[in-house]
Amino acid sequence: MSNLFDIPLKSIDGAPSTLGQFKGKVLLVVNVASKCGLTPQYAGLEKLYEEKRAKGLEVLGFPANNFMGQEPGSEEEIKQFCDLNYAVKFPLFSKISVVGEDKHPLYQELTRAFPDATGEGPMRTRLKGYGIEANPIPEVQWNFEKFVIGRDGRVAARFAPDVTAEDPRLVQAIDAELAKGA
Repeated sequence: MSNLFDIPLKSIDGAPSTLGQFKGKVLLVVNVASKCGLTPQYAGLEKLYEEKRAKGLEVLGFPANNFMGQEPGSEEEIKQFCDLNYAVKFPLFSKISVVGEDKHPLYQELTRAFPDATGEGPMRTRLKGYGIEANPIPEVQWNFEKFVIGRDGRVAARFAPDVTAEDPRLVQAIDAELAKGA
């Protein structure tokens, strides 16, 4: 397994980056989209970030246009949308692919390290109701899937897209990692 901290990324402004800048913090990595039924989750993610940032949590948003074209905008449009609609202060990165042939190396590692998502089921049923076949495990199922990465850089938990930032299971996983100390 490669080190998650070393995988090359770009900030939403196009600056070269890695997760290494967040070493020693607990990370919540989320693939986000502006035109999804789950988009209102931005509000809960921002609230969680504000509440737990001082304790060492970083919420990291990775826009992805993999699911029915629900993130069609440019980086600038995404940034403006997040700012105007949800006052997002947590770090956003440039648009990447989270599934398929062009899946970003970060998501290759995340899904390999933690193939099963907590909260699996309801979202798959909802997608099927819309005539959409969900991706097979271990692939990311839809927008707003969440990965918790501990301070040591290991993937500690994974949550289905419809598990919100307020869900006790997610909060408990984050708090458990935060309790491990810097």
